[in-house]
Amino acid sequence: MATGGEAIGGGPDDAARPLEAAVLEAVVLAGGFGSRFGGGKLTAPWRDGRLIDGALAAAFAAPVRTVTVVTGADAAVGEAARAFAARAGQGARLRLVHAADHAEGMAATLRAGIASLPGDAGGAFVFLGDMPRVPPAVLPKLAEALAGEAAGVKALAAAPVFDGQRGHPVLFGRALFPGLLALTGDEGARNVLRGLGPALAMVPAPDDGVLFDVDTPGQLGGD
Repeated sequence: MATGGEAIGGGPDDAARPLEAAVLEAVVLAGGFGSRFGGGKLTAPWRDGRLIDGALAAAFAAPVRTVTVVTGADAAVGEAARAFAARAGQGARLRLVHAADHAEGMAATLRAGIASLPGDAGGAFVFLGDMPRVPPAVLPKLAEALAGEAAGVKALAAAPVFDGQRGHPVLFGRALFPGLLALTGDEGARNVLRGLGPALAMVPAPDDGVLFDVDTPGQLGGD
């Protein structure tokens, strides 16, 4: 279970943001050990910083009020997130949440992040900490898609797609939060998305950054 959120700096109202973005939040899942990598994956060098910096940069670029980083196996991840937010001038928007049951798998960190969100959150982007090349241009389009409808069906979630493959981050509307909070194991939110049909808005992405993740050290040079 989560041990509670820690807001870094001031509250979410400290920075001016567009009204339409006020109810959206971002959650960055960063609780895994990275066993295939050999450990320490999210704090491994990437370009001129750490691997997690890429996911954080995208999350802060999204039309969201706050960015919640869910930590777990690697205590250094929280400090890396603090350092990035400070350099980016985004300390007031960063929240840290520790998932004490992170060993269960991705579902535990996802539950912790969603459970920690403010009560008025109308939706949440879910970013994966090991995906450093998410194109910022797709993020406002996901928000627009969640606010709209297709074929007369209101969108409950929105996801980017590239070359026929669904990618990340996924933007979940509040109506799906109970399903996210009920997840178990290491499968993530696939079961929540399965069966949504046209209620899952698919948004074309400009490049394969919505698919690229890092599993092994050899991928750290991937562009």
